[in-house]
Amino acid sequence: MAPAISLQLYTVNAALEPDLDGGVRRLAEIGFDTVEAFAFVDRAAQLKSAFDAHGITAKTGHAFLVEETIPLPDGSVMTAPSHADTFAAAKELGLEIVIDPFIGPDHWTTREGVERVAARLNAAAAEAASHGMRVGYHNHDHELRPQIDGKPALQVLAGLLDPGVVLELDLYWASAAGIDVVAFIEELGDRIVAVHVKDGPMHDGISTASIPQDQTPAGQGEVRLAEALRAATALEYAVIEFDHSEGDIFDAVQQSYAWLDATLSKQEVSA
Repeated sequence: MAPAISLQLYTVNAALEPDLDGGVRRLAEIGFDTVEAFAFVDRAAQLKSAFDAHGITAKTGHAFLVEETIPLPDGSVMTAPSHADTFAAAKELGLEIVIDPFIGPDHWTTREGVERVAARLNAAAAEAASHGMRVGYHNHDHELRPQIDGKPALQVLAGLLDPGVVLELDLYWASAAGIDVVAFIEELGDRIVAVHVKDGPMHDGISTASIPQDQTPAGQGEVRLAEALRAATALEYAVIEFDHSEGDIFDAVQQSYAWLDATLSKQEVSA
């Protein structure tokens, strides 16, 4: 069965904040019936109301589970919601997987740092299981650049996680880190149940330290998206995301949706 096509709502959050209902309606008109929730803990009821009105569900969502305080780009610090509040909001929305979206670069340079991340994700997963949910982790480039015992730090993490903890591989950021995404997916196998489908030119200097301004709709850049999707045999969710897009974001999302729908349909027929 082909994975569900989803959208990380961070992509269109600037449009949702002033007009949540109107933004969700536009996503439904594009064809989405599944999205990935963003900043959902304090607005679960509002999101659910908008989703219900337009035939959309959220099965995955991003929320901080490992770190209690998160540094923001403007130099301020955000306090993460408690696990209790996070899982309560996730349950209200009907999420199946709560995914930690970011743990800073300093935690990925030593085995001890990776072990700490794994222990906290495993503990969060035990909590999530009591609510009937799973826990996952979403990467950027900095989890894949450091090598520990000859392996990318994210791969080391995967070996330390309990079986119920999953990964959401961001194909753009993995490619930017120099990883062969197809081989990496084949190596990790069933651990990868979601991917971020994101595209753009690949060149030196791509880093989360300075978000690229040249990301493109899926299929128009240099990320090996189609090959990666074919390799991900345990994939449940193919999640479109832009960190930044020039021009109309809904138009870019629609182009990505059309490419992804056609690509997954073609792969299902040939399977």
